[in-house]
Amino acid sequence: MNIKKINKDKLLAQKKKYIFLLTIMALGILAGILFVFFISSEDKTLLLDNLNGFFTSIKENKLNYTDSLINSISANLLSILLIWLLGISVIGIPFILCFLVFKCFVLGFSISSILVNYGFKGILVAFSYVFPHQLLYLVMWLLLSFYALSFSCKLFCLLFLKKNINLKEHFRKYLKILLICLVSSCLISLFEVYVTPHLIKLFIF
Repeated sequence: MNIKKINKDKLLAQKKKYIFLLTIMALGILAGILFVFFISSEDKTLLLDNLNGFFTSIKENKLNYTDSLINSISANLLSILLIWLLGISVIGIPFILCFLVFKCFVLGFSISSILVNYGFKGILVAFSYVFPHQLLYLVMWLLLSFYALSFSCKLFCLLFLKKNINLKEHFRKYLKILLICLVSSCLISLFEVYVTPHLIKLFIF
């Protein structure tokens, strides 16, 4: 009975953490969507020019796939390593949450920018921009952030609350999560660079 209760408590605690992180992500996306409506007309014009330039390069096949792939992989790997390293520090929790909010804010801002500037005909473009690689990125950031926060909390309990925690076992799991995210990030980047532009091109105006 005690083991069942402990397992139930662990599942409940994990569920609460996921709900908390999902709420944070939803707020970040919502803030990004709303932010478009508060920027100046000059910024909106600049944003429209950037979007037009991006879509034109896709339409005319002017994208440099090699450079795009290198930039995508390097940016993602650096972000993953940063979050992972923050997880092995006690003070990393607020930075991890800020990073997660920022990633979701950028996604919400990107989607809203496309819809605001292109209206109804931008819906399919926004959908192809999000699905599936951006959703896979969100799942990856959610998973990494969850384990980073969990490991940081366990480290805090071990150092300051003197709880009996098998840190080596948790660190091995945490290291596996790092490897999974690194591999997943590379695969998603390949899809983002070599497949997503062709999906967008199908619905480009």
